[in-house]
Amino acid sequence: MAKVNPAEFARDVRREVAKVTWPTRKETGVTTAMVFVMVVLASLFFLVVDQVLAFAVRMILGLGA
Repeated sequence: MAKVNPAEFARDVRREVAKVTWPTRKETGVTTAMVFVMVVLASLFFLVVDQVLAFAVRMILGLGA
């Protein structure tokens, strides 16, 4: 691996950071809200699937009322 001068490394880092397209505050807020919505939907889905499977296992094993 080639050794790089620390000053050259810092210049390269600055150049790369300048190329980044940073999200706006609105884009960040919308993305965050969508993540929370998807987490809630996924948790509800898995809750329902878990309840259905638990019910099926109880019926199969004869533990249901």
